[in-house]
Amino acid sequence: MAPASKADKKAAGDVAAWMFNVVTSVGIIIVNKALMANYGFFFATTLTGMHFATTTLMTIVLRWLGYIQASHLPLPDLLKFVLFANFSIVGMNISLMWNSVGFYQIAKLSMIPVSCLLEVAFDKIRYSRDTKLSIVVVLLGVAVCTVTDVSVNTKGFIAAFVAVWSTALQQYYVHYLQRKYSLSSFNLLGHTAPVQAASLLILGPLVDYWLTNKRIDHFAFNFPSLVFIILSCTIAVGTNLSQFICIGRFTAVSFQVIGHMKTILVLILGFLFFGKEGLNIQVVVGMIIAVFGMIWYGNASSKPGGKERRSHSIKHGSDSSQVDDKV
Repeated sequence: MAPASKADKKAAGDVAAWMFNVVTSVGIIIVNKALMANYGFFFATTLTGMHFATTTLMTIVLRWLGYIQASHLPLPDLLKFVLFANFSIVGMNISLMWNSVGFYQIAKLSMIPVSCLLEVAFDKIRYSRDTKLSIVVVLLGVAVCTVTDVSVNTKGFIAAFVAVWSTALQQYYVHYLQRKYSLSSFNLLGHTAPVQAASLLILGPLVDYWLTNKRIDHFAFNFPSLVFIILSCTIAVGTNLSQFICIGRFTAVSFQVIGHMKTILVLILGFLFFGKEGLNIQVVVGMIIAVFGMIWYGNASSKPGGKERRSHSIKHGSDSSQVDDKV
């Protein structure tokens, strides 16, 4: 049997990365829902700080084992990334509290066009007509699935605006930093996780008190709730790592588009675990449209001209330039 080609190996790695991200992302949503619904642990920002503290411990172990090598990430770039990431976390929590579920879902969907705008502006990416249309189909399908009542107020709109742009910038910056400084997913996480953990564990209890009017030091911790918190933190290690792996292998836009498969899986699992009221003909039709759009996007963006970077690199003493590098 002939050895697997480089393209086959890359395809297998891409599928494994997506599956890793989908499984851990859906798993942590289910665990966190159970933690909040069954035990009343509504301290989402502080819990995220715990997630990054656990991830920091993982990076320390990996560095000790030799999987993380010495690397450099300038402090201004590190602080900029952490600022975007923390605004994303806090902004999403506030947006969910201040907005209707429908407008919250619309805000999340708008991250795809915002991510496209960032790629066009900073990376000079060009999208083919089919690629653009496939993105529209994905957005339509997910909107049919998830958007119900839509109401918005001024402060809710501002929170959603901050959440969307900070999330898009954070995801773009993951790809940018990995390319610029030749950082692996492990190395980048080793730089960012400790700073995020420290900042969120300090600010998290204050933000959670502001959002819920509850203090985490008054929470009645017991063995079952601690088990779920530990499980959530353990899964979060995989979620954080898989996000960096996926964005490093692809781009923020591709991560967002195919990432909506997680929304579909959450709806299906919600139906299986929490009853039939979450599934109706509207949701089923939306799922079919979204999955069709994701398949179309994968096919359209992989074709020549589907999604390309235009770059002009003038060599010393020459007028030659390189144009239309496929991404």
